[in-house]
Amino acid sequence: MALAAEAVDPTAILLQITIVFAAAKLGGELAIRLGGVALLGEIAAGAILGPHASGVIREDPIVVGLAEFGVVVLLFSVGLEMDFGQLRISGPRGIFVGTVGIVLPFIAGAGISALSGHTTPQALFLGAAMVATSVGITARVLSDLGLLAETEAVIILAAAVADDVLGLLVLAAVTAASQGGLDPFRLGVLLVETLVFIGILLTAGRVAIQRHGHRVQYLRIPHGALSFALLVCLASALLAGIIGLAAIVGAYLAGLLIAELSDDLELKRDMEPIRALLVPFFFVLTGARFDFRAFFEPTALASGAIVTVLAILTKLVGCGLAMWGTSLRSAVRVGVGMVPRGEVGLVVAALGLTAGILDGALYGAVLMMVAVTTLVAPFLLGPAFAFRTAGPLPRSEVAARE
Repeated sequence: MALAAEAVDPTAILLQITIVFAAAKLGGELAIRLGGVALLGEIAAGAILGPHASGVIREDPIVVGLAEFGVVVLLFSVGLEMDFGQLRISGPRGIFVGTVGIVLPFIAGAGISALSGHTTPQALFLGAAMVATSVGITARVLSDLGLLAETEAVIILAAAVADDVLGLLVLAAVTAASQGGLDPFRLGVLLVETLVFIGILLTAGRVAIQRHGHRVQYLRIPHGALSFALLVCLASALLAGIIGLAAIVGAYLAGLLIAELSDDLELKRDMEPIRALLVPFFFVLTGARFDFRAFFEPTALASGAIVTVLAILTKLVGCGLAMWGTSLRSAVRVGVGMVPRGEVGLVVAALGLTAGILDGALYGAVLMMVAVTTLVAPFLLGPAFAFRTAGPLPRSEVAARE
């Protein structure tokens, strides 16, 4: 006999969707009127209405699904706005920045935790929480500020994607080590799968799109070109998830593939209403996951302040040094762009708490670090990209702009 399906209240689900969407738009409007960006208002609205505060917003599976779809759409849209030629010039530098940029934060996080008397697993988890830059936060801020065409923005996004991939490997290694079962072979397989996935998409996938992508304009279904683009986005995100990567990495790469068709097919224009509907769900839920009560655990405020300062400085210094040979302006911009931890830090903190590795104070310290680095990103990026230094631009930067 078939099992009875769990009762679902469509009205309750629609109510949650309505509340989240309304909160995002009202919070965004208020933030813009106060001189900020909509992102800050969306996160603040989620924090105020989330389960750790007023409890109006719950993590309903459908709302969570909309949030995940929203960040996939965001990264796909950002990829659509990238110039593949510019990425080819600046991408290697971005990968280098992302690789170098995880070293100092991990050493600093693990080191300060060990010196404070925490166990080795706790030290490793704190280091892992400080490693990965939030691709979603960084991409949204750069997009809202109209900075995606800047050379440094291309470097930042390439670095953030590399950071995300490496952060996943670090998290997998830390989790396995804390459970006494580190498997270097599995980590190696994941790395090879990642490289093969990215390599195939950016070579064979790009050639296929260049040769045959224009044919989608002959589709007879309404919005055929947009439907095709979204299908490529979802398939790429799904494949990334299957091999153990973040879905947003696949979505961003899909955007890069379709970018050369986007102007002819007006995809960027058609994506705007979809972004306006879905993307805010992700940032409201990011805010809703902040448990501000954890900040007030004994020693959490003091340790959180130290961890936060280290998290900011190590990204600024590490990623800035990886820009050696360019201008001070570029180093500052890229260093600042790599600061926000966002949802990545929240995932690590939640895993550590659930596994019983992080205690209340250390969990609160991680949450403070994530909250501060996320919320300061718009305030730091704007001035950083307005910053000017004397002297000519580096030759590589001039070539990229041409």
